[in-house]
Parts: sequence; C-alpha cells; structure tokens
Amino acid sequence: MAALILLMIALNYVYQYFFLEADLQEHSNIIRNVRNAVKGSDVIYFGESSNSNVNANDTDSRHISTMISDYFPEVHFGVIEQAAYHAEMYKVLMPHIPSNSNVKTIIVTMNLRSFNAGWIYSDLETSLQKSMVLLRDRPALLNRFLLSFKGYEIKSMEERHQQIYSKWERDSLRFPYPFEYKTVKEWDKAVAWGRWKMIDSTWSKKKIELATHYIKAYAFQIDTLTNPRIADFDEIVRIAEKRNWNLVFNLLAENVEKANILLGDDILFLLHSNRDLLVNRYQRKGAVVVDNLESVPDKSFSDRNGLQSIMTRSGGPLLQRM
Repeated sequence: MAALILLMIALNYVYQYFFLEADLQEHSNIIRNVRNAVKGSDVIYFGESSNSNVNANDTDSRHISTMISDYFPEVHFGVIEQAAYHAEMYKVLMPHIPSNSNVKTIIVTMNLRSFNAGWIYSDLETSLQKSMVLLRDRPALLNRFLLSFKGYEIKSMEERHQQIYSKWERDSLRFPYPFEYKTVKEWDKAVAWGRWKMIDSTWSKKKIELATHYIKAYAFQIDTLTNPRIADFDEIVRIAEKRNWNLVFNLLAENVEKANILLGDDILFLLHSNRDLLVNRYQRKGAVVVDNLESVPDKSFSDRNGLQSIMTRSGGPLLQRM
C-alpha cells in the first residue's frame, strides 16, 4: 500500500510538471486571463458579461471595471471576465492568484439574478463545470482523471429545464401580507392569461410577455441554507480573509423601475428583501457591499423591452466606496 501511495504521488508530480499546462490551455484556458490580469495589478475585478455589455447608442462605452479604474489612475486594475460566470467560478479562480502578487483588493460581481433558478440550472452549467475541473483545489492527476471520466455535473438541456420548472412550481413565495399566488408558476400563469390585477387595456402581448420574464427572473427568495450561491460567496469571503485581501462585492443594477411599472410593490418586495439579505449578510462578514441595485433608471438600460433589459451594466456608487 505504501508503495502504491508513493507511486501515485510520483505520478502526480510528473503530470503536474510535464503535462498539466498543456491540458489547462486546452480545457481551462481562462487561466490565461487570470495570469494576464494579475501581472502588476493591485486590484482584480471578477465579472461576467455585464462588465462589457455596451449598447450601440451608449455615449460612454467603457466597461464597468474601466469606469472604476478611471477614478483611481494610480492603482493598477486587472480584469477576469467570462460570459455566464458566477460566484462558483470566481471562488475556483481566486486561489490561482499567486501569493507573491501585488494584488490587495478583489472586486467581485454580485449579480442578483445569479441566485435564481434560471441561472443556477442554466444550459451552460455543464460546459462551465467542465472548464473548472482542472482548476479545483485537488491533486492535479485526480483532476485529470475526473476530467477524462466526466467526473463533473453533466445534465441534458431537458434535465436542466426540468430543474428550473420544478423550482418555479415548488418554491413558495412568502409576503408579509396576503398574496394570491403561492409560486412563480401561479403568478406567471396569471399574468400570461391576463388575470393579473395590474393588467388593463393598455397591456399588449409584448408587455405581458415582458412581465412574465421579470417574474421568472426576480420572483424568488434566497434561502441561505440551500441556495448554492450563498455557499459560493461565503467561500469567497473565506478566501479573501485567508489571503488578507480587501473584498468588495459589486451588487449590480437591475431595471427596478421597469419591474415596478409591470408588477408593482409585490416584485419590489422580493427585489428589496433579497438585496437587503445580501447586503446585511456580507457586511457582517467584513466585505464592502456596494448596492447598485436601483442606481440605473429604466431609460439607461440597453434593451428596455426584451430579455436584454435583464442584462445590465452599472458603475455608480461603487466609485465612491473604494
């Protein structure tokens, strides 16, 4: 047994020093982004597509990270960004910042929608999980073994959609006042069929469709015991503490104004209660949480009448809190 253990340790070193790099470049090439971002940087900004989403009509086409860095010209910023990334990806990448780097501050995108069922069970999760296998904190040879034998979460599009529908059908919505609809499915159905109390003669088919998108995106309540994003952000706090980094969570803006127009106080209650939970929880844990949730008006969103209105950019108050 001792000989077998020694053999595995030796094989792990051989793989790590002679073969790992080629596999990283093929299967986890985000590592190039990490390495480039860290070079000479004092601050690292972790983000997804919200960071660089620019509308053709925008008068200011800077990325969020650039807006922030422009306020601090004496500080060197690096950016680690990939579409569809969320806190689980960030927590895997953070330990790959070398301990001898100049990095002192980490800014992490906190996208409220990443806590909802649609993002947690996204069709993209299988490819995202695959790209992280070689980067996880395990022996390199074990990671390669798991990658080869598909030792990561693999689900079909149909299975992931079923997970989403199940959450919409099963999870109860709780309000401090009587509310007719107990779940996302019930509320969504009422709006879709024209039974929602706010629907009147001015509501077009397009407006009804948009309202149902907002319900699916924002009608949820974060359970700190079961929501995987909470565990991910908690781990990010732990890593930052261990590395003695200043930690900033950038809670992104959402089109709260449009949500209010479409769905009124009920959707606002859910948005505000989730925001308050995140701000309070992570401020208690020692992070700076910059609340941009309501900092961008409806007219400034890139697509105010479609799904893209739920994908937003924001800078705002973060600039004053660094």
